[in-house]
Amino acid sequence: MTTITIVGLGAAELDQLPLGIYKFLKARPELYVRTDDHPVLAELADEGVTYTSFDDVYEKHDDFQQVYREIADTLLRLADDKESIVYAVPGHPLVAEQTVQHLIEAEREGRVTLTIKGGQSFLDPLFAAVRVDPIEGFQLLDGTALHRDDVHMNQHIFIGQVYDAFSASEVKLTLMEKYPDDYPVTIVTAAGSSAEHVRTVPLYELDRDMELSNLTTVYVPPVNERADRYKEWQTFREIVAILRSPEGCPWDREQTHESLRRYAIEEVYELVEAIRLEDDEAIIEELGDVLLQVFLHAQIGEDEGYFSMEDVLASISAKMVRRHPHVFEDVTVNSSGEVLTNWQAIKESEKPKVDSLLDGQLRHDSSLLTSFNYQKKAATVGFDWPDVAGAWDKFNEEVAEWKEAIAKGTPDEQLDELGDVLFTLVNLARFLKLSPELAMQQANQKFERRFRYVEASVKKGQGTFTAYSLDELDAFWQEAKQKERGEIE
Repeated sequence: MTTITIVGLGAAELDQLPLGIYKFLKARPELYVRTDDHPVLAELADEGVTYTSFDDVYEKHDDFQQVYREIADTLLRLADDKESIVYAVPGHPLVAEQTVQHLIEAEREGRVTLTIKGGQSFLDPLFAAVRVDPIEGFQLLDGTALHRDDVHMNQHIFIGQVYDAFSASEVKLTLMEKYPDDYPVTIVTAAGSSAEHVRTVPLYELDRDMELSNLTTVYVPPVNERADRYKEWQTFREIVAILRSPEGCPWDREQTHESLRRYAIEEVYELVEAIRLEDDEAIIEELGDVLLQVFLHAQIGEDEGYFSMEDVLASISAKMVRRHPHVFEDVTVNSSGEVLTNWQAIKESEKPKVDSLLDGQLRHDSSLLTSFNYQKKAATVGFDWPDVAGAWDKFNEEVAEWKEAIAKGTPDEQLDELGDVLFTLVNLARFLKLSPELAMQQANQKFERRFRYVEASVKKGQGTFTAYSLDELDAFWQEAKQKERGEIE
């Protein structure tokens, strides 16, 4: 079996290299190294050790992943030809060394046998340089592939591969999505060596006028104050859990799924209104209020032992992947219309068998939406007018019957006929692709806006409604309409 021996060169100079590793390297007639930019190699070269580096591969690619893949593939070919080779990497082979991870993949596939000889990783001298005990919790992240959501602000963060101003700038911008611009970060170069250099700067200076190299690591200390971690999901979850705890808020502790139901509806309506107004600040605030409802319900589920936020996330994540086979699988679509068709088909396949098309369409908090859903479902099997003309005829018929009930019928008959009128109105809205719920919201908002103007006009005038005739009050109403249209100041 083809064999590759992987040797760690340690984090600093030759003096920190274990004696056994030193003797092993000295005895190698042929040695491959990922990069010759390491102090141990310079000293070994002075002692007559020769080696071949892969530094030229870095010049061929813009993407580090391609570099690491090519190096690993080349090593596998060389090992096939020579049956056994030695490959040396900075630090420890199993700490932040992607080429070794590719070789491990090949080993699992049965293509090669690996022998790994350690070397001191850069982590030990790094912990010493910044005086950190790793048991407190830390993250080691790759600066060339850093994402905002990778960063946990309550932990010690070490970011490697920050080797030049460009990579430092990318790291800085990513961190600024969470941390204040002036948050202190520490730049550690050549940790553990005689050339070790440690400097703390505000985050915004990370990419300015300082020496960076492939031996540079950026350290970001944990954020201890909760108020400074408000941009993290976990912080919000912690706040909601505290509110529901015995030491928290009596009102929040008393809430149930049922008691919170009306608040969920109200918050969604307020979000819809902020969207209608195209008010970004209001949208942020209202999205937060909706999110609070989600987290509260999830916390109630966890407190009662039935489900947790993880169950909610798993459910929606699985659903999104399942209903987007054109994104996550090999299904091909040519338009958004095809996407919606597939979505509906997948959705229907997920539902349990029902006795009626109308099962599951009832909305207890909105009779308008219930009517809309019933009619939409009935239409899927052809129980519908062929066009909007039939819907208009039915509306006029129901209005006539309502008028007759008002003239001759009982209160129950009048109420029944009014329901029919409203039902046909919803049907017209469906034909015209209008939301009856939104229409009702807008009508309520419009009435509130104009009536408040009437109230203000009365207060500015004679002070009471009884001092005005209906025509005079209607004149104020018309002024409100004109103001909305910009016809008067």
